Amino acid sequence: MPEDKGIVVDTGLVRELAELLDANNLTEIEVQDGERVIRVVRAAAPVTMTAAAPNYAPAPPAGGWPAPPQAAAAPAAPASSAGDDLRNHPGVVKSPIVGTAYLTPEPGASAFVAEGATVKVGDTLLIIEAMKVMNPILAPRAGTVRSIMVKSEQPVEYDQPLLIIE
Repeated sequence: MPEDKGIVVDTGLVRELAELLDANNLTEIEVQDGERVIRVVRAAAPVTMTAAAPNYAPAPPAGGWPAPPQAAAAPAAPASSAGDDLRNHPGVVKSPIVGTAYLTPEPGASAFVAEGATVKVGDTLLIIEAMKVMNPILAPRAGTVRSIMVKSEQPVEYDQPLLIIE
């Protein structure tokens, strides 16, 4: 009777997937081959500052630091609030998969949509390539494209905001 040696892992494939994670700045990738599924996940290290964390500053240049400019304008709103507003906007279209976003059907072609364009339900907004498969992202509602939040050939994560349709 043959001896059961457990799971056989294709370490070359796992290494390739890990390299894809690094090359495309992704946090997760999954491949399915029949009943075998290989998922490689990299947990992003949280960046936090604590009182105990060292805070290094560069040495001042010869002659000292220049005086900061005096601004009469009101302070700007925190950048995170604008990003959060767009992320929670009711017309946001989010990525259903991890991959690479393409705003054109092929290099040198016109974009599927532009800011200010009117779209109908089912119009192609962009393509996300995942594992060499081109996945069209279709308009879930009719309206006007208010904002495109990704650039062509940009890696995207699952649930990442792609654009806003109002």
